[in-house]
Amino acid sequence: VGFMLHNNTFMFLNLFNIEPPACNMKLTIEFSGGAELLVDNVRQHSVDLPEKETAWSLGELLVWVKDNLLKERPELFLQNDTVRPGILVLVNDTDWELLDGIKYELQANDTIVFISTLHGG
Repeated sequence: VGFMLHNNTFMFLNLFNIEPPACNMKLTIEFSGGAELLVDNVRQHSVDLPEKETAWSLGELLVWVKDNLLKERPELFLQNDTVRPGILVLVNDTDWELLDGIKYELQANDTIVFISTLHGG
């Protein structure tokens, strides 16, 4: 069986119809600009998304965040199937709109940042 180095992990080459070992998707999720108030003021979260058959999309991550990280007022974070207007989303320091938005397929070790631009006055 051959091996190749990919994203700092060894994966089997599919020479003998051997599937690569299953593993969770590790990500860093950050909240700032007031968005951290929705997650008990914890700005940075290291998460392991559960294994699934297909790649995780950013849209699926939003649902996961709602179900697993948000502590209150999910309506201040999500609207329909996306983030509310006024919340910027960065993937590895790049605006998610340049990366196909909710359709972006997450990669291991991505850093996703949610920045609220909404401020009371």
